Amino acid sequence: MLDVVDLLTVPLLVVFHTVLVAPTLRQRRILQRLLAVADAVVPMTETARQRLIDLYGADPARVTVIPHGAVDHGRAGLGIWRDGRPVVLTWGLLGPGEGIEWAIDAMPLLRDLDPRYIVLGRTHPKVLVTHGEKYRHSLQQRIAQVGVEDVVELDDRYLPISELVRLVAHADVVLLPYDSRERGTSGVLIEAVAAGRPVVSTVFPHAVELLGDGTGIVVSQRQPAAIADASGGRPTCPSARPARLPICTGHR
Repeated sequence: MLDVVDLLTVPLLVVFHTVLVAPTLRQRRILQRLLAVADAVVPMTETARQRLIDLYGADPARVTVIPHGAVDHGRAGLGIWRDGRPVVLTWGLLGPGEGIEWAIDAMPLLRDLDPRYIVLGRTHPKVLVTHGEKYRHSLQQRIAQVGVEDVVELDDRYLPISELVRLVAHADVVLLPYDSRERGTSGVLIEAVAAGRPVVSTVFPHAVELLGDGTGIVVSQRQPAAIADASGGRPTCPSARPARLPICTGHR
């Protein structure tokens, strides 16, 4: 990549999805080289912008935040997803580090609500090549061990946008149980907020920025009880799409 960059004769714009706090020496070298030759640098969060400046020496004048975009959810029509049970939804490519196991462990604590926990998404292609479906199989085993086969649904489809929008629109809670605190940006998070859904997320920079004002609830990593307590509340959001981010509050 750096060889290609060195051959460019046009302005270079670099967009950063994630900016690590503790990179390897090789990662730091590559990133700093890109910063040195870039005409403009675009992180997606204020946290990432500050990291580029403070940790990597980026020129503040060349760093501009452009927030992660989202689909225009508009007014999604009723779909096939509602059956009277509250829906907790997680979606995205599956693999170690997604924290789904902790969400599964939280489900027995929500038995009084009779929820459906839908985990939607295929296994990440890189994980599939290296480890096959080992992670998905481990989740299936965990579901059986915890005794929530009637609650948790592992759906390995990749839905078209129109159908995904309908599903998100009818989720009572969107759950992001990620293990990593380093995750810089989450498309799932911004889609959920744009759809006006209550969000429960573990702590990472993008979640803190978007949810810290009450738009959702942020919990610690690998804490099933905290996930259950936050997900089992009754966060309320405006039914119409607001001009500003919806404020969702609630207590179990």
